[in-house]
Amino acid sequence: MTWAKRWVRGACALGVLGSLVASAAPRATAPAFSAETVRARARELAQKPYRAPAPLPKGVFEGLTYDQYRDIRYRPERALWREAGLPFQAQFFHPGLFYPAPLPMHEVEGGRVTAVRFSPQLFTYGPLVKQPPPSSVEGFAGVRLSGPINRPDYYDEIAVFLGASYFRALGRGNVYGLSARGLAIDTALPEGEEFPLFREFWLEKPKPGADRAVVHALMDSPSVTGAYRFVIIPGERTVMEVEAVLHARKPVKRLGVAPLTSMYLFGENDRGSAEDFRPEVHDSDGLLLWMKDGEHLWRPLQNPSTLSVSSFQVKGLHAFGLLQRDQAFTSYEDLEARYDKRPSVWVEPVGEWGPGTVQLVEIPTLEEVNDNIVAYWVPEKPFGPGAPLRLSWRLHWGSEAPERSQVALSTATRVAAGSTPGARRFVLEFSRGGPEGGQGPVEAVVTASSGQVLRPIAQPNAATGGWRATFELVPAAGTTAPIELRCFLRRGTETLTETWSYPWTP
Repeated sequence: MTWAKRWVRGACALGVLGSLVASAAPRATAPAFSAETVRARARELAQKPYRAPAPLPKGVFEGLTYDQYRDIRYRPERALWREAGLPFQAQFFHPGLFYPAPLPMHEVEGGRVTAVRFSPQLFTYGPLVKQPPPSSVEGFAGVRLSGPINRPDYYDEIAVFLGASYFRALGRGNVYGLSARGLAIDTALPEGEEFPLFREFWLEKPKPGADRAVVHALMDSPSVTGAYRFVIIPGERTVMEVEAVLHARKPVKRLGVAPLTSMYLFGENDRGSAEDFRPEVHDSDGLLLWMKDGEHLWRPLQNPSTLSVSSFQVKGLHAFGLLQRDQAFTSYEDLEARYDKRPSVWVEPVGEWGPGTVQLVEIPTLEEVNDNIVAYWVPEKPFGPGAPLRLSWRLHWGSEAPERSQVALSTATRVAAGSTPGARRFVLEFSRGGPEGGQGPVEAVVTASSGQVLRPIAQPNAATGGWRATFELVPAAGTTAPIELRCFLRRGTETLTETWSYPWTP
């Protein structure tokens, strides 16, 4: 996960912009293009042995340093569609450093496709770069889309596709945080993870007044090929409608669909070093599972001492996501990183995905530059050569949930010493909201996979307008295995909150 994190986070922070040079061929002779064009390519590619993409020509930007790479900047006046005054612009990343294999880029207009050509004249090369690359370089490292999302007179970044099959997007007022991927393969397995790559991109030219941008991508890896279509609709929450058709070259042990990748260093439930002045450091603070029967499950994230993989069996999945629920600046106190502005991402399946599991992978890390959190859906049915797998989903990027919850939400988890030796005290906060007007006492329903739960209490929190639940856990003597805890609030038979789920290791 480390190298992938540096790929995406490092490059997006550089401010390196790319450009366009359309093919000189007349539009009338350009080949026809549709979504089926990419699907046919993926289908044909799956019948052939995997071949890694060709790197930059020898001697071109070998050994480029991070500072040198960030000294290469795109000329913003050359952005694709800029001169036409369209509602979106496309800008391209320079190959080199973490991105040694240039990717072909194409523009689609009126059902016809032309190449977007690389040229060193599209970039400025600062004093740290001794000489620009030759014009023989084919392709770019990635692409970013911009548009007037925050104000009508300025084109802010909306989405970036850069590094392996990674991409990110922003809702209004957000700064970059967690990433999504086209696919995850064999994540957290002993054999090692396989990282699929987007090998080629096609960008549809938007019409005047368009409210969405459309991007097609061809994915490839030793095990799987895929054709992707992204419809990107910016706004308060930026929505990505994703269609994927996957073909297997060989059986896949663990197929991770709609994977999200984030960072969690420490928070109120998993405190950091006394040497760090910040109360919390994370891009996301929890995993949400939303079932079709209305049940909500919230799993606060942790930075574990060893690799942790949690699986949640689901029969009817309404949505899942990695969220940044805590949006208070005082929770982070970081003027540069602005973790309070990092977006949440909800994955909404489109159509019937069938039975499967949502898996959460938590990896130990000592640095905030490393992504150490992954969440994805694993279909119950094994995936291998034969029939393609067709799936669609929506990604909602932003600070506000795409739907209003009918129950109160878990907003904070704190852990401290209990009143007896070896016991731990848990203090949970729930938001205001959920069913109102009920009569009778509210109780905290707490269960533990082992050990003894003492004194579960629910009480109103006058400071927040929500609820606070507290309880103590006394683990059985000699227990070293994780203890699975769950808690929700109810009034009589009425459930008031989502279910808080937490593994605690003695």
